[in-house]
Amino acid sequence: MATKDIIDTLAGIEPGSSLDAIRARRLQARDNAQKSYLSLFEPIDAGDVSLVERAAVALFVIGLHREPTMAGFYRAKLAATADGARLVEAVDVEIARGETSGPYGAFPAGPLSVENKAGLIYRVSAERKPDLGDRLVAAFEHAHLLVFRPRDAAAADMKALLAAGWSNTGIVTFSQLVAFLSFQVRVVTGLRVLGASLGRTANAAAGA
Repeated sequence: MATKDIIDTLAGIEPGSSLDAIRARRLQARDNAQKSYLSLFEPIDAGDVSLVERAAVALFVIGLHREPTMAGFYRAKLAATADGARLVEAVDVEIARGETSGPYGAFPAGPLSVENKAGLIYRVSAERKPDLGDRLVAAFEHAHLLVFRPRDAAAADMKALLAAGWSNTGIVTFSQLVAFLSFQVRVVTGLRVLGASLGRTANAAAGA
């Protein structure tokens, strides 16, 4: 059975609530976000990117964003996939190793170079590489690049994915996953802040 609206789930939006009414004003955007989630994480045909790889990448990326509630959702999703339970610990270890602040990196030589900022160049630990396998090792390193230092992305990074066994189609799907997760974090965080604000307003009105 397909997951109910993922943004509602992660933001804790209850049917009939103020936030539910706000989201209902933009039904097309709401439906499109849900369709994107289902196509990326619950596809009828996983194709070149397995369900366990999709869930592992999701947990890693959400973990890097330091969203514990969302990470809990994707951790459970990974554990529920075939062969996914054994990966949970390894992914959690790599999240801790990859935590940093961003964005950072270097711009091409020119006026923007004054904004260059050094930061962590993440690599999967040697101890966890056998657990994750070549494809996920390359995926995690590339996902970290996209999350924290997108300005450093270069053709060589794509070649690393190809060398690890990712197909061109798989790389497109992987990139869509990371982009969707970043979007999801922003939307869920914004809705939570809005919900808290509405709650405070309601409490103040009740106490007036």
